[in-house]
Amino acid sequence: MVSSGNIFADLGLPDPEIRQVKAEIASRISDVIEERKLTQAQAAQILGIDQPKVSALVRGKLSGFTLDRLLRFLNDLDVDVEIRLTPAKGKAHTAVAA
Repeated sequence: MVSSGNIFADLGLPDPEIRQVKAEIASRISDVIEERKLTQAQAAQILGIDQPKVSALVRGKLSGFTLDRLLRFLNDLDVDVEIRLTPAKGKAHTAVAA
């Protein structure tokens, strides 16, 4: 079987695109925590959550975290977030009359 590039889609899980983005953001959060040599307790204080939630976050247990919350965590860690929107590849775009 050839991978689609999104493990969540390959596994047939709901909302695979959201899951993929959340995983990528959580990975970046984990990287920043590691780069700054923060303990989970220090990270928890910065993020305004308790240490067990930081543990869940760095282990990829993301069901309790919204996309918005993960983006705020990046900001809390002094990481700028830039969102770029582009047309989907391979999809025709048609004008809709109002």
